Amino acid sequence: MNERYSRQILFSDIGREGQEKLIASRVLIVGCGALGASHAEMLARAGVGKLRIVDRDFVEFTNLQRQTLFKESDAADRLPKAVAAKTRIAEINSEVDVEAIVADVNNSNVESFLDGVDLVLDGTDNFQVRYLLNDACIKNGKTWIYGAAVSSYGTTMTIIPGETSCLRCIFEEMPDAGSSPTCDTAGVIMPIIASISAVQVTEAIKLLVGKRGELHGSLMQIDIWANDWRKIKLAGPQPDCPACDKRNFEFLDAESQEFAAVLCGRNAVQVAPPKSVQLNLKELSNKLAALGDVKQNEYLVRFSTDGKEITVFPDGRAIIKGTDDITEGRSLYAKYVGN
Repeated sequence: MNERYSRQILFSDIGREGQEKLIASRVLIVGCGALGASHAEMLARAGVGKLRIVDRDFVEFTNLQRQTLFKESDAADRLPKAVAAKTRIAEINSEVDVEAIVADVNNSNVESFLDGVDLVLDGTDNFQVRYLLNDACIKNGKTWIYGAAVSSYGTTMTIIPGETSCLRCIFEEMPDAGSSPTCDTAGVIMPIIASISAVQVTEAIKLLVGKRGELHGSLMQIDIWANDWRKIKLAGPQPDCPACDKRNFEFLDAESQEFAAVLCGRNAVQVAPPKSVQLNLKELSNKLAALGDVKQNEYLVRFSTDGKEITVFPDGRAIIKGTDDITEGRSLYAKYVGN
């Protein structure tokens, strides 16, 4: 076995047998922003054999304060985060197989991302995807580890279908829009990202090496600035839980979904087509060239006009920077990308 893991093997709760289990493990990371990038780096350094990283976004300079996998060159090139993460992890541990998927997680694809993985780590930045993940994981019997961080505060819990409370057992209804702080309104500091990610990844390692009895078994809440750490003990699945008890997966089974969303802290909106498409980026670039400044690489087309920056991905999604108005975002999408 590679000498790189020698100090980890000396840790008695992992040992050689645990290290072999890590190498044979497969983990899905949903979202590769601050939390997800931290998850990916720690799991790669620990020797987890396969990482599937799904993220919809590209690297920007404002990410570099807290998203540890990325470099200034990634931001300058507007690399998709999943792609930049794969490249960086190859430099950290070339033995780890990284599958980079540039996609928006929604009810049409989330279950396919779960296929063949041992557990799921939450690195998302919005409740819509978390409730969708909860539905998909409960339905498919996949353990997932919830995590969130904003300002100096973060929270996490480990959800084992059929054994622990799930997200909807604790928070039955998704918070109303505007009711929770975001990194746009409250900011975020790197130490809370590191703290929450450390707990999530430690729980993941415990599960992967078979140390389930050492899970913290709680809703853990941390305010790193106030030096406040709290644990609320979790019970099992709650009677009348829409997901656990009633098996009503309303987020997963939704007939329609919102295909436009404001992105946290970005002064930007994402717009996506209601059906999967595959754009020819070269053709789109040529079409837009006469209308403004256009740059293209194999992952995206970036178009600037009238103070707006529109980044279009091969799956038809676009991130429109310079507005937080969904209606305006849809209008610009229709104008420059098409209906």
